[in-house]
Amino acid sequence: MAMKLYRNSLRNRIFFSMILLTLISSVLIAGMSIYQYTEQGKDYHNKRLQRKEEAILESLRYTLEKTDWSNTTDNLPFIFDPVISEISDVHKMPVIIYDLRGHLIKTSDRNFVSGDMKMQLDSLTLYNLRNADEGRYVYQFSEEGLTFRSSYTYLKDDRFKNIAIIHLPYLENDDFIDYELTEFLYRIGIVYILMFMFSILIAYLLSRYITKSIREISDKIKKLSISKRNQKIHVDVTGSEEINTLVESYNDMVDELEESAVKLATSEREQAWREMAKQVAHEIKNPLTPMRLTVQSFQRRFDPEDPEATAKLAEYSNSLIEQIDVMSNIAGAFSTYATMPAQKTEQTNVPKITQLALDIFIDSDIHYSEDSTDLCAIFDRTQLIRVVTNLVKNAMQAGHPDRESIIHVCVTHNENQIFLSVEDNGMGVHPDNEYKIFEPKFTTKNSGMGLGLAMVKQIVENFNGTISMKTVYGEGATFTVSLPRSK
Repeated sequence: MAMKLYRNSLRNRIFFSMILLTLISSVLIAGMSIYQYTEQGKDYHNKRLQRKEEAILESLRYTLEKTDWSNTTDNLPFIFDPVISEISDVHKMPVIIYDLRGHLIKTSDRNFVSGDMKMQLDSLTLYNLRNADEGRYVYQFSEEGLTFRSSYTYLKDDRFKNIAIIHLPYLENDDFIDYELTEFLYRIGIVYILMFMFSILIAYLLSRYITKSIREISDKIKKLSISKRNQKIHVDVTGSEEINTLVESYNDMVDELEESAVKLATSEREQAWREMAKQVAHEIKNPLTPMRLTVQSFQRRFDPEDPEATAKLAEYSNSLIEQIDVMSNIAGAFSTYATMPAQKTEQTNVPKITQLALDIFIDSDIHYSEDSTDLCAIFDRTQLIRVVTNLVKNAMQAGHPDRESIIHVCVTHNENQIFLSVEDNGMGVHPDNEYKIFEPKFTTKNSGMGLGLAMVKQIVENFNGTISMKTVYGEGATFTVSLPRSK
């Protein structure tokens, strides 16, 4: 059984509840059976004693009717002397006769009298007999592990007058009843064992059946995510209204979540474009102001007759061209981020393309290393060049003012991944800005729109890669691109 018993799950609760119910039922049935046998035994002894008592009294009354002696208490020893032993033998029970004051006058067993029987009844017994509703008093007691019943009743004459007290001592012999109870418990014990084993199997199967749909719902909920399309649940839960309701609620929630995700994505895109438009407008306004001032100054101060008019015109033109180039760079950066070129899924030699991208930085102090020349990944080579170029430019611009900038570019690999790292010894990233470093429009530089690292992250993730950063503020930073290695 593959069930984890230590887990406090609904399945385990159902399983153990059914097992516990079976055990409790078995114990109750066994207890009730023992109680029933005990009560039957008591009832059996009570009725048996009553039958013997009636039979013995009938025999005694018959003797009284046939005798020639007068039916008085004093004559009883003479009347019953020849027959009392016969009556005792027939009914297999000692017969003891007392007078109305409780004195012994006749008994069928001399040994019994000399051993255990009192010669006179105690006052409590006489009191209980006199106050008994039916003129009959039964006293039960145990002695040496045996249970006895002593029956006391009145013997009447032909005029229904009490003339003696008949005492019948009765030994409760439960051997047969105990044997029957033992046999019954043995048989029912075998049934209980089989029933318990069967109940374990039924409880296990039933708990699996009941919790199957709940477990599937639980697994689906664990995988529920707003960032992807979630699957609905289709299970056979015929006849289970509660599970049907739960499944329907989950499927409705999936539909609502999908609608919310679409609305959220649309809202986020619209918000992002609004923010981007504001940023672009702000960046474009920056060069427009000096351009306006330059043109106004040119209008006021330009004199065609001035011998330096040509030089001043060239100065004004260069200033305008410089500001136009700034605006062009801003527009180019925005266009690059907003409309990424369609990616090509081609086999790309990462070390080779990385070196090709580094060739444009011939005047910079860049150190390159690799642990293999044949490391290929599924990547667009043009976009890989853009990734390397942006990371190296970012490293160059993050230089420390008090030391010479040194950049290390390294390509390494393991069995499944290729790692492209760019390390610099510049200023590093302040701890407050680490979590924002890959966000669009975030920058700590005086120029630019902060789209470089965001663009790199987007390109890398489009090819199932990742990019991470490690930095120590004031000492430098290392950006590492991880790409799936193609075999």
